[in-house]
Amino acid sequence: MTTIFQELVAKERAAEQAHSRVEELRGMYGPPTQQGGWSPRQTETYNTALRAWRDLAREVQAALADYARERGETRSDVEKQVHQAVGHTGGSGAGA
Repeated sequence: MTTIFQELVAKERAAEQAHSRVEELRGMYGPPTQQGGWSPRQTETYNTALRAWRDLAREVQAALADYARERGETRSDVEKQVHQAVGHTGGSGAGA
């Protein structure tokens, strides 16, 4: 599968947005083990967001590996280029 660089950047941004949603829900809902716990709807919403983030992050990692292999570059170099294009100054990105 041929992936252009801009697609990698778009995938990374989507994964980061999904991760932000997971963090937002954690902040809104509090710990699931708190007194009273989460409602069934909160649990379903959180689990759906978590699965979406994990799926997108996995897709990013696979696309990075494919792109690097096609270009004869290291995966870490491609990942660094994508993070720079997204605007990272550091950190571990969507797969964190």
